[in-house]
Amino acid sequence: MKESELEQANGYWIGRFQAMASPCEVLLEVDDADLAARLLCIAKQEAFRIEKKFSRYRTDNIIYQINHANGSPVRLDPETAHLMDYANECYQLSEGRFDITSGVLRSVWNFDGSDNIPSDSQIKELMPYIGWQKVSWRAPSICLPVGMEIDIGGIGKEYAVDRTALLLAKQTGASILINYGGDIRTSGPRCDGSGWHVGIEGINENNSTIPSASRAIEIKLGAIATSGDARRYLLKNKIRYSHILDPLTGWSVKDAPRSVTVIADTCTEAGILSTLAMLQGISAELFLDQQGVKYWCER
Repeated sequence: MKESELEQANGYWIGRFQAMASPCEVLLEVDDADLAARLLCIAKQEAFRIEKKFSRYRTDNIIYQINHANGSPVRLDPETAHLMDYANECYQLSEGRFDITSGVLRSVWNFDGSDNIPSDSQIKELMPYIGWQKVSWRAPSICLPVGMEIDIGGIGKEYAVDRTALLLAKQTGASILINYGGDIRTSGPRCDGSGWHVGIEGINENNSTIPSASRAIEIKLGAIATSGDARRYLLKNKIRYSHILDPLTGWSVKDAPRSVTVIADTCTEAGILSTLAMLQGISAELFLDQQGVKYWCER
């Protein structure tokens, strides 16, 4: 392990690494440097395992097998089957707005801050390949129509956070904060009874994100996740196109908040609630009020 991956702060250790295309941090309120290094190693191994198993960019994992089965059924292991059940539940609860088959849209949408908006015809060509209801799923077997694919990137990082939290809790009762690219979970209050302080990004007049001390919150137990378009968007004729796409239309969600941050018991729950709120567009706040969760919306 490189020395730069683990350093001591004010009463805790900070471990850093890169995984799932995100900067990852693990804050460990332990005194023993060897224990801190062991916990960081466990976190890294689990993050790398999940990335390897579920990344759509690899050609040696279960997602590749599913997407290249040419219409034949694929038998899934229990963990992958669990995630398919969860994706199905999210699809049903969102009335089709959360759909893990909609990743094919990335072939025409490239959210690089430019004005390169796809045409109606480009989107219409892809719509026949979108729709979870077209997938044959009955655990443990899944079968995609030829040309369709799945992408669980919308739940993978949050799942990795929760899995890491469970593994580290088996090793120590110390307070820990896991932060994978802004998806966060804490294991409990710190030694003095206080919580961890987490900053929520604000948006300035130039429509870019800024750290905001006034939006720092204290969390003792639970998770935080944020969905938004601060870094991934297109802009044309003064219209901003969010990277949050509606699988029912193939187009960017209209009137969506710039960002939604949600607190929940698990990172998976916080992540799906923030995403579903973005998919509600103008009704995001109403949706979150109905869920009875603590949240912050930026418009």
